[in-house]
Amino acid sequence: MDDPSIGTIVGWVLLGILVIFVVVTLARAVRVVPQTVALLVERLGRYHRTMDAGLHLIIPFIDRVRAGVDLREQVVSFPPQPVITSDNLVVSIDTVIYFQVTEPKSAVYEIANYITGIEQLTVTTLRNVIGSMDLEQTLTSRDQINGQLRGVLDEATGKWGIRVNRVELKSIDPPASVQGAMEQQMRAERDRRAAILTAEGVKQSQILTAEGEKQAAILRAEGAAQSAILTAEGESRAILQVFDAVHRGDADPKLLAYQYLQALPKLAATPANKVWIVPSELTGMLGQFTQGFAGAFGGAGGGAAEGDGAGTGGRARGESPLGPDDLPPVALTDPKEALAEARRESEAATADATSAGTFSGRPFDPVAEAGQRPQPGGTRREQRTGPDQGGGGGVPPVPPVDPEPPAPGAGPVAPPAP
Repeated sequence: MDDPSIGTIVGWVLLGILVIFVVVTLARAVRVVPQTVALLVERLGRYHRTMDAGLHLIIPFIDRVRAGVDLREQVVSFPPQPVITSDNLVVSIDTVIYFQVTEPKSAVYEIANYITGIEQLTVTTLRNVIGSMDLEQTLTSRDQINGQLRGVLDEATGKWGIRVNRVELKSIDPPASVQGAMEQQMRAERDRRAAILTAEGVKQSQILTAEGEKQAAILRAEGAAQSAILTAEGESRAILQVFDAVHRGDADPKLLAYQYLQALPKLAATPANKVWIVPSELTGMLGQFTQGFAGAFGGAGGGAAEGDGAGTGGRARGESPLGPDDLPPVALTDPKEALAEARRESEAATADATSAGTFSGRPFDPVAEAGQRPQPGGTRREQRTGPDQGGGGGVPPVPPVDPEPPAPGAGPVAPPAP
């Protein structure tokens, strides 16, 4: 080969090397930083500046990118850590830390690994906080523990350019034996509450039952008292009325002797009475009865008892010994008014039954009960079937029902309803 051709080749190689060097230099001199990322630049081994998001130029081989820091909020979950409570129980606690890098330079140059630093700081702080609480407080004071951890971590990581936003306890796991005891305690507490509620219910039920029985007993006693009072008043009035009627009738010994003889057969009326005793005054009563029928009473030798027309106690015969105000008041309805009311109710019931039979919608049947088609002017219509009525067979006539005769002194009686 000729020397000019070797020189040409060497020139082309040097030119290629120069082009590659320029391209690499330009590539290293231009940096595009993404959003939420910060790049730390060192010049000749010393911190120079922090590049934010955007396009940046650096001097190749003089400036060097030390590290990129993520500026977003980060979540780190640490493994369970054994912690001893104040009542000497070992519990396992999982923690979750929410933090954010606010100063990239401090996060890179102030601590070698801020994740490890936050984890160890969380463990030591958690042991200090839990060590002053018992198990019951530990399980029920999550917010208090979270607040204390966040305060200590935020203060310690401030110089690292890190802000701790939240600290959460993910789980608190006591020993298995303690969990069984806690379940038993919970069941016992629930059983106690159930027993208290049951006892309260039984107490209220018994109180209400006793109140009801008390009121019922009071009402029964009041009813019995009123019944006894009304019965006594009725018996008293009946006795007085009988006494008054006897004296008004002026019963003589003949009538009394006759009634006495009528009462004697009742002594042996019961089949169980095998032996019955004759009263000692029977002979005397028979003597008075004989004398009465023989004319001993009311004859010429009757004495002044009948001659002067005076009764016992100086009152005239047939005069009642009771005054107009001696009979007690009665709450019963007057018999005349009660009879009139009963008749009105009977007439209303008859009219109702008659209208029900008339407007029932069924066809007229001459054999049916009279009153299905009542005629005005009478209480019932005589139903007859014969040659003159066009029916076969004879049906006995239904006589009209006579109204009940009025009682003496009862006043006029209303005519029957049509």
